[in-house]
Amino acid sequence: MGVIHKIGRRKCAVARVYLTEGTGKITVNKREFANYFPTPTLQYKVMQPLAMTENAENFDVKINVYGGGSTGQAEAVRMAIARAMCEVDAENRLVLKPEGLLTRDPRMVERKKFGQKKARKKFQFSKR
Repeated sequence: MGVIHKIGRRKCAVARVYLTEGTGKITVNKREFANYFPTPTLQYKVMQPLAMTENAENFDVKINVYGGGSTGQAEAVRMAIARAMCEVDAENRLVLKPEGLLTRDPRMVERKKFGQKKARKKFQFSKR
């Protein structure tokens, strides 16, 4: 099979995933998976495409991820793994597509405008 390389993005996070046949070992930025994503929610998001296609124990996954926060990184990794699962077997697409794992989420942080406190929040107006 060789190595399958796929990229996933979410907000400002970019994840590169290298999938090889193996025993289910996942490393993120040369660290252990559970160490890099400590909360169960983030671990679930990363494992979701592997669990849905029942391949959690069949592949080793090496991940390089940078940018954004922990949630954005986890969702970028999820998208990259889902894309790799589609390349492994075309039947996996029928499972992953309805769950929205192959769709790039276009939402980004709205920029802060000048003369305002935040993107939408204004400074308080006082009448004196």
